[in-house]
Amino acid sequence: MSNTGIILQRGDAPVTEPSQTAQLPSAQAASTQRSQAKANRRQALLSAAAALFALEGFNRVSLEDLGAAAGVSGPAVYRHFAGKQAVLGALLLSVSQDLLDGGRKVVADSDGDLAALGGLVAFHVDFALSNPDVIRVQDQDFSNLAGEDQAEVRTLQRNYVELWVDVLAGLHEGTEAAELRMRAHATFGLINSTPHSVRSHGRRIGVRRARPLLESMALAALLAPAPTEPLG
Repeated sequence: MSNTGIILQRGDAPVTEPSQTAQLPSAQAASTQRSQAKANRRQALLSAAAALFALEGFNRVSLEDLGAAAGVSGPAVYRHFAGKQAVLGALLLSVSQDLLDGGRKVVADSDGDLAALGGLVAFHVDFALSNPDVIRVQDQDFSNLAGEDQAEVRTLQRNYVELWVDVLAGLHEGTEAAELRMRAHATFGLINSTPHSVRSHGRRIGVRRARPLLESMALAALLAPAPTEPLG
């Protein structure tokens, strides 16, 4: 943040009376604080929605439940979202956009297709281990999205898949895009199973153990040579 008072240069006379501007928060700073507080409440509502929708299902959760979990009143939710369906849309849209943006950055920062693939796997494993509730919500409540939100989420996620396909194409030359797409989807299924697979008879497998195991299995699946003849 820039100083609100005047910065003295060498040779300037000292200022003996502080200005009112230096003593009082600027209007811009106050506005920034309000905006940040609003963004924090919105994020708290989305986090609460992910946990509640995953546990109870979209149809069994009320706006009052969401507000209570986020520390606000039910009606206060309307200051941030038009309704419960809008909360679900914002949750899945923001996650889908984050996946696409993060995946693009991984590829842009990687030196070659093999490094990019390893980076994408690590990125997606980290997402899955950090967001098991969101994965559950996507699986069980996608159909509850508004039509426009469904279409936008599909587009974002399709673009994310194609990011993987483009990288895989450089590692499996001559392979049809449909087969590469199948590899990507199968790998997502493996990694996204973490809400279930990190539990064994009610006991959680530690993230430090689960992460390298998931990454190793995912890379093995993605890099496995295609059979020379149809199976069966």
